[in-house]
Amino acid sequence: MIKTLFIFSFVFHQVLLAQNSSGLVKHPAMPVLFSEININTNLSERDFALSPDGNEIFYTLQSPGRNFQTILYIQKDKKGNWSKPECAPFAGRYSDLEPAFTTDGKKLFFASNRPLSGNKTKDFDIWYVEKKNGRWEEPKNIGEPVNTPSDEYYPSITQSGNLYFTAAYRNAIGKEDIYLSVWENGKYKEPFPLDSAVNSTTYEFNAFISPDEQFIIFTSYGRKDDKGKGDLYISTKDANGKWEPAKNLTMLNSDKLDYCPFVSFDKKKLFFTSERHVLKESFTGKAVNYAELLRSYSSPLNGGGNIYWVNFDELMQGMH
Repeated sequence: MIKTLFIFSFVFHQVLLAQNSSGLVKHPAMPVLFSEININTNLSERDFALSPDGNEIFYTLQSPGRNFQTILYIQKDKKGNWSKPECAPFAGRYSDLEPAFTTDGKKLFFASNRPLSGNKTKDFDIWYVEKKNGRWEEPKNIGEPVNTPSDEYYPSITQSGNLYFTAAYRNAIGKEDIYLSVWENGKYKEPFPLDSAVNSTTYEFNAFISPDEQFIIFTSYGRKDDKGKGDLYISTKDANGKWEPAKNLTMLNSDKLDYCPFVSFDKKKLFFTSERHVLKESFTGKAVNYAELLRSYSSPLNGGGNIYWVNFDELMQGMH
């Protein structure tokens, strides 16, 4: 038992060292635009996945018309410098989005409309890639019973291998729900929607589940306490392992869409996507000129979506 605890402590310490050396240690007390690494632009960035060792970041770039998405990645070299964004080795042909690492960092799950065969796109399924000998291999479709003729989005994987994702099936509680497929005996079981502590009669989507399945953060649209076009909520498990009624993460949310949460594996940083902006609806004083419009519309805060981050510890302390 002592040996097991020592090994766990050593591994956890190594993960912390790796993430602290990533340069992402000065996480802010209030949510701000993520500017530690230059990934936010005047285009639409969404989703965020930092590897357990802190050496890779995957995120999604979305076209202005939202008809195409692709996963980008950056990686850190031996000197600690981050590379410039590039399309992920497995991406760039079809719409790929919403990357999520397994806890060992050896697999990356994502949603894609890529075909099972041929070149014609299909509905969105959950896919994954494996890293072997330092390289990401070709994507694999996880198949039934998770993937269906309907769309499946936003995978999140636990330490035990359980898979949480977004879907709008006929057995949904609301219009779109968070589903769980349990990993058992080397295969996924039939997915089912989480209970009404998480899912409501409206829209729930894009859920991050903690590796130990003790908390879940997701977006819901249409609730009475929703500030705008979709807010982030959190639910934690009680002593009996039941989900408690979800609470609005008011400190994070704006009157625009706030979604795509991710908590780093050291549980120190929360990243999320927001479409908040600084665009004006009118110019009551001096009329705006073309140069001002061009500058405003070309800035990252033009409503296209950006990655934000915040100190997760302080956020949770503020909930109590």
